[in-house]
Formats: sequence, C-alpha cells, structure tokens
Amino acid sequence: MSKSRTSNNVGRKAKAGRLFVITAPSGAGKTSLIEALMKADPSLKLSISYTTRAPRPGEKDGVDYHFVDDAAFLGMQQRDEFLESAEVHGNRYGTSKKVITEALARGEDLILEIDWQGARQVRGIYPDCVGIFILPPSIEELERRMRSRGQDADAVIRRRLDNARGEMEHAGEFHYAIINKDFDTARHELAAIIRKERAKPHGPHHR
Repeated sequence: MSKSRTSNNVGRKAKAGRLFVITAPSGAGKTSLIEALMKADPSLKLSISYTTRAPRPGEKDGVDYHFVDDAAFLGMQQRDEFLESAEVHGNRYGTSKKVITEALARGEDLILEIDWQGARQVRGIYPDCVGIFILPPSIEELERRMRSRGQDADAVIRRRLDNARGEMEHAGEFHYAIINKDFDTARHELAAIIRKERAKPHGPHHR
C-alpha cells in the first residue's frame, strides 16, 4: 500500500498558496483584525517581519516581529534576503524572501502585514497577491485610538498622523478597502474577502 501511495504522488505538484497583503496606517486596527481572523481560521499563516524598532509592551521576539539591530538588518538586506523592505516612522521593516517562497510552495495561504511601500514591491514579484487596505473612519478617530493606547509620545503621534494622511492616499492601489468603524463589521468583511479569494482560481488580479 505504501508503494501505491508513493507512486501516485510522484510528479504531483502541490497547489501554490495564496498571498494576502494587508496594509493600514498605524492605529487603524490592522493587527487586531488579523489576530481575530487567524483565531477563527488557523489554516491561515502570518509572515513575521523583521524590524529595527524596539518592542512595545507585551510584544515578543519571534511572535510579533523579529527584533534586530540596524547592523543585522542591513546585513540581511545586502545578502538580498528580503522580499520587500522599507523605512517607516524612522524604523526599518523587512519580509524574509525564503519564508514566503517556501510557505507558498507548501500550499500555505499566507498573510503579509506590511506598509504600502512593501505592498508595492510584493505586487511586482507576486502579481496574483491580494491587496487589502484597512482605513480608519477619520483622522480624528485615528488620533483618538493612538492616544488611547498610551504607548507613544505626543511628537510620535503627530508624526504618525502626518504619515497616515499620506499612506491613506495609496488605498486605491489595493484590490479591497475596509473602513474599520465597527470592529466586528470590519472583521466579517475581511473574513469574507479571504473566503472569496481562496475560492477563486489562481491568476493575476485586475482592479
């Protein structure tokens, strides 16, 4: 029986996984939505990015991010180990090329939680990736959420708000946009998009 199973699998190519690129300005609720999505659907995998920023309270290395210093990050960049990389709010972020390539080859459906610059780079390499942009209801609400977290100084919040205005201008580059006014509604919208796209045959997206 084992010989029969082995011979049936010879030459069988695994179905490639789906790549979902989810982007949002800081404070729009992207991370919480992704966590809720993955809790409801454990078959989805999350790519853990590398960053040079310091961990926030409660964040763990290898779980939330791979936290590295500038020298380590630049070394990886020079060795061409990143699928995409960008500087955001004065810190560097990057996605491991090897991790993405191997996960998709295994047929895993993967989520990338990256900024619009990285999303643009990924689209150039994986034109069939699915882009989803999470928007806040307004800049005022975004500021309220940032201040309620109590994690950043006033100057940092002002800088993030200025950056958010520019980031939101790129929402039109994505296949889908979700306004996170009500968390449960946004969570259901995100889950519905994922289900819809997983049911489609592979192929480049056209907006």
